[in-house]
Amino acid sequence: MTEAVRLDAVSKVYGRGRSAVAALREVSIAIPRGTFTAVMGPSGSGKSTFLHCAAGLDVPSSGSVRLGGTDLAGMDENALTELRRRRVGFVFQAFNLVSALTVTENITLPLMLAGTRVDRGWLREVVHRVGLDGRTGHRPAELSGGQQQRVAIARALVTRPEVVFGDEPTGALDTMTARDVLTLLREVVSGLGQTVVMVTHDPVAASSADTVLFLADGRIVDAMAAPTAERVAGRMTGLGAWN
Repeated sequence: MTEAVRLDAVSKVYGRGRSAVAALREVSIAIPRGTFTAVMGPSGSGKSTFLHCAAGLDVPSSGSVRLGGTDLAGMDENALTELRRRRVGFVFQAFNLVSALTVTENITLPLMLAGTRVDRGWLREVVHRVGLDGRTGHRPAELSGGQQQRVAIARALVTRPEVVFGDEPTGALDTMTARDVLTLLREVVSGLGQTVVMVTHDPVAASSADTVLFLADGRIVDAMAAPTAERVAGRMTGLGAWN
């Protein structure tokens, strides 16, 4: 199986009747394993809905989503929760760390919730990969924003997920720190073979990806391979994002 995620004719409609809003309209896309994909589009284009449906956080109104070889259609919430814990990693703009827990405890929290034994060798590897050696006993308040996001990335990697989904993972960081986090995400794709799908509004962030998908009005309207910040910004202007 070479596809990490596949969406086939996925639509998502919120509300009913005259108040119904179509957030996604028959989106079909296959994201290969071991790649870094950025998702961009104007406000209201369906970026977050795309991520939520692809990650099993939301259920499409129609169409199908496959994670690896698993069709998510028909899975109840308990099954989806179990799938997300074991096979999906998440990195959010707000870090979402538990303030009372140490770095190690925050990283291993998904394993504890799933009742899974911690692989200490892999934990050490992840901690080293994200540059947190010597910080594992610290709590979030003792870390910089960039270090907190590194903890969040380590937490997303510790379960060896099939896909890591990022929702504006650099949105709360300054330019230099954001660059370090993007370099780290690039390294986990190139060095660990991880699959990363990242929603972002930042052309510089998107330029770290292998491919950028552009959404407008709930549809994928373009894709760009080997992106640069300048090309991404130009395409976004063409979508009316910054007019």
